[in-house]
Amino acid sequence: MKPDPLARILLYPQATHFASEPFMSNHAIPARLQLRHITKRYPGCLANDAVDLTIQPGEIHALLGENGAGKSTLMKIIYGVTQPDAGSIIWQGQAQIMRNPAQARSLGIGMVFQHFSLFETLSVAQNIALAMGAAAGTPKQLEPRIREVSQRYGMAVEPQRLVHSLSIGERQKVEIIRCLMQDIHLLILDEPTSVLTPQEAEELFVTLRHLASEGCSILFISHKLGEVRALCHSATVLRNGKVSGHCIPAECSDLELARLMVGDAEGLTAHYEKVSGGAAFLQVDRLSWHNPDPFGCSLKDLSLEVCSGEIVGIAGVAGNGQDELLALLSGEQTLPHA
Repeated sequence: MKPDPLARILLYPQATHFASEPFMSNHAIPARLQLRHITKRYPGCLANDAVDLTIQPGEIHALLGENGAGKSTLMKIIYGVTQPDAGSIIWQGQAQIMRNPAQARSLGIGMVFQHFSLFETLSVAQNIALAMGAAAGTPKQLEPRIREVSQRYGMAVEPQRLVHSLSIGERQKVEIIRCLMQDIHLLILDEPTSVLTPQEAEELFVTLRHLASEGCSILFISHKLGEVRALCHSATVLRNGKVSGHCIPAECSDLELARLMVGDAEGLTAHYEKVSGGAAFLQVDRLSWHNPDPFGCSLKDLSLEVCSGEIVGIAGVAGNGQDELLALLSGEQTLPHA
């Protein structure tokens, strides 16, 4: 009988050595973060079911899973946004109850959400000063340290620039700098490359590797398996709220990782009935719409057609009209003459 290539993954209790840029765990030092049997229930849903996870100092750890697998709930529990119904959180060898994000930050945990929380009409320095509180100093007083941190980690951002003038990639850098200014030991990133160009994503990876080399732990949430294999030392995979396995991503194929995420290979193959014809189900003809939001994106002379059996992709860097088009197509936003 041919051995299952996934056996080494499914039975692997927890990564202790890593493939991409070898990482040696020092067992004399407590784990940075341990989650033990974390359970969270919502009405009609068991979001996290006895989840175990361990992150070592200096480790880049991936959290993988389909939408609805429980990743977001677990992140919110670590960051104190919500509390578990059962289980324990061990932070650097000490049991903790994360009551709120302020407590998490005081321990040295920072998080960059998928949707940024910056005030667009304020400057970079003003946004960072608001997050750090009055005791940290005025925006003007913080500017030298902002420049120092941004240059140290290759994220050059001018402190006096207004946020609305920054690109999506630059805004993400501000979010990360804001965390680093608070002397964090664990940085949580939720789908960080979903809004970045390939070049911006590679620049982010350089920054994360630099942070990890200095001992900062990274919890990296992503659906992009190639990125996870290239960047992360180890991974925990969730499926239906449970841990389906731990693995070393660099030693796994996309298929092996996908099987951990969704189940057996049969579930990875979709079967569709053949569609004849090719009638247009949706037609958009020279669609123009002015966005009243000064920081939003307007549409001009946009045309597209979607036929039966066809998959049409809308490509582009985030912030170039995709959300506005979806709002118009779904009826969330209406045209003045409609």
